[in-house]
Amino acid sequence: MSSATIHPQDQGFTPFLQRRVRVLVVDDSRAQRRILSMQLQRWGYEVTEAETGDAALLLCQAQVFDIILSDWVMPGMTGLDLCQAFRALPREGYGYFILLTSKSEKTEIAVGLENGADDFLTKPVNSDELRARLRAGERIVSMQQELVEKNHLVGSTLDKLQKLYDLLDRDLIEAHKLQQALVRDRMRDFGGGVVHVLLRPSGHVGGDLVGSFVIDRRRIAIFSVDVSGHGVASGMMTARLAGLFSDGPSDQNIALTINAYGQRDSWPPEIVAIRLNRMMIEEMQVDQYFTMAYADINLETGHVDFVQAGHPHPIVIRSDGRMEQLGNGGLPIGLIAGASYDRYTTTLAAGDRLFLTSDGITECPDPEGNELGGEGLLRMLGQSVALPSAKLLEALTWDLSAFSGGRDFPDDVSGVLFDYTGLPAPPRGGAI
Repeated sequence: MSSATIHPQDQGFTPFLQRRVRVLVVDDSRAQRRILSMQLQRWGYEVTEAETGDAALLLCQAQVFDIILSDWVMPGMTGLDLCQAFRALPREGYGYFILLTSKSEKTEIAVGLENGADDFLTKPVNSDELRARLRAGERIVSMQQELVEKNHLVGSTLDKLQKLYDLLDRDLIEAHKLQQALVRDRMRDFGGGVVHVLLRPSGHVGGDLVGSFVIDRRRIAIFSVDVSGHGVASGMMTARLAGLFSDGPSDQNIALTINAYGQRDSWPPEIVAIRLNRMMIEEMQVDQYFTMAYADINLETGHVDFVQAGHPHPIVIRSDGRMEQLGNGGLPIGLIAGASYDRYTTTLAAGDRLFLTSDGITECPDPEGNELGGEGLLRMLGQSVALPSAKLLEALTWDLSAFSGGRDFPDDVSGVLFDYTGLPAPPRGGAI
């Protein structure tokens, strides 16, 4: 940085401003002002003079001075009065105030310091001492100026970050709306059974996905997916998976196929998991993985084929209130190439329910950090098992909130609850 012109003996002193240092000399003696001003100008300072304290204060209100040299004893406003008034002025940078005085008693010097003075020079002023005190003042002002500039930079950066955050927050709100739209219906009646879903992301965008789709006239599938991580990346993955489990044409749904008779059919659940695992590792090649429970349900017989891929155990809630946990765990999808998966089966009777849920429920902690767990979930469901499915999911959410101490859930909370009623018997001689 460039500043005042300095003498060779001043080499090694770094100026702090991109301009010359501004000094205001205040003294009722014209001769004393001229002596000080000539010395300061010779050293490269930009000098302004004032004859009285009142005139000096007016100048300080109109422009910025880095250093003020003021006589203490002046008619009207004294140097001490000027110092107090100067400190009260609104200004961004710091001004270094030096009192010129013949006073040398410690009590008087203490009064000056308490009223805002930074330093003292005894009159008559020694040239070398004056230059040393000016350099000390420049260092102080320089450090303060650097702090001001850094504060400006921090403030500007915070403003930019806030604007970026606001923009991102708006985008995430819209993404949340779109993700909620992936679960088109919170309740779907398939004739032989009704599906109810619960989806409550822990943030704007979650990594859980629940839903159902039609396989054929007698069969449906329900699924619960939990993508690793949180945020936009997980949300994008759930959107991709929602497309793969859509009710659209069979060539768009990874679980569907066409059988030898040209009819719409589905892959066995374990093959669905294998196809998804291969797609994640060989085609998508992302660092993410997900857990899943997927069930193929025959609405006519109540037979269920399902796969558990690292997901919490599916739960069967019998019509008499008994509950059973199914499956043996399994590997997450997208984690290990060539992973295999087991098919499990169960049979539902009319009035039975099948519940698939993510670990956002089983791993929800209480205020002491203890997780609810699978057994805790069974106890919690048992408190509301007599309720219809929609009310049961609502009660589960309230009970889970109470268990967590009313805090926000740390993970997405989701589940799909299938209420089996059974298809009505076809007319004699007819078929469904």
